[in-house]
Amino acid sequence: MEFRHLGKSGLKVSEIAYGNWLTHGSQVEEDAANECVRAALDEGVTTFDTADAYAGTRAEEVLGRALKGRRREGLEIFTKVFWPTGPGQNDRGLSRKHIMESINGSLRRLGTDYVDLYQAHRFDYETPLEETLRAFDDLVRQGKVLYVGVSEWRAEEIERALKIAGEMGFDRIVSNQPQYSMLWRVIEDEIVPLCEREGIGQIVWSPIAQGVLTGKYKPGQPLPEGSRATDDKGGSDMIRRYMTDDHLSRVQELRPIADDLGLSMAQLAIAWTLQNPNVSAAIVGATRPEQVRDNVKAAGVKLDADVLARIDGVLGPVVIRDPARTRSPESRP
Repeated sequence: MEFRHLGKSGLKVSEIAYGNWLTHGSQVEEDAANECVRAALDEGVTTFDTADAYAGTRAEEVLGRALKGRRREGLEIFTKVFWPTGPGQNDRGLSRKHIMESINGSLRRLGTDYVDLYQAHRFDYETPLEETLRAFDDLVRQGKVLYVGVSEWRAEEIERALKIAGEMGFDRIVSNQPQYSMLWRVIEDEIVPLCEREGIGQIVWSPIAQGVLTGKYKPGQPLPEGSRATDDKGGSDMIRRYMTDDHLSRVQELRPIADDLGLSMAQLAIAWTLQNPNVSAAIVGATRPEQVRDNVKAAGVKLDADVLARIDGVLGPVVIRDPARTRSPESRP
């Protein structure tokens, strides 16, 4: 395993982070989830990402039990706040009330006294940004949170937060967690240049585009049983944008590139995201431990400029680059 600093902070994270969105407490049974976590630990993964809303808070519970007994100082545990965790009007968003109540719930479910990184899961247009940042800063001062970050915020929203934090002496944002893959590059034009200037690192999710970049989906063929594309718990909604013959045919053309490098398709996709120097870690999920073992082999892989050019030549017009595709709900969910 290779390690990188989270932005320009002093915190080091494993290049491959393990995430449990759509898996723990949802897609897989707890025994299988434990096996995946053990495989990640055995392969040198130290960074684990979750969120209070995943699987209706069950994902945090499963991860907490899977990590129980491990040396806490040797782990980096990340979680998030924003999406609903209950039926009430204040069980959502980035108000001070919800943030303070949510962190206490997350710490209890994870079985820890603190999280290494607490992230605003989306931007909240209904709460003053000063209120959100002050609540985050208070959690840092209380020792419940070591660093703060955001997820799927636009460049102008991150800029506003940095300005307020600077003026009010709050703890600065050190990370952003965006979707990023060979097929989804919306952060490259605006987010990455801003974050490089400001010392903010990317912790990217869906580096294999919900499984499409593994090559297991083939044009004109039935969907594999048990795959993300057939998942009625949320996965199929995310993957639908890529399930066209053009997308799937072009992805198949990446196979000779992976073969030439001695990589699996998934390893090539994950390694591609890690070539971006602003990326601190790529989050992988898994339903089976062998998937974890395969994915972690992308750590430390270097892709030459000609390989990156070949990938761009293959994917060409199907790559999504529009920064406006990053958006938060206009009102609290």
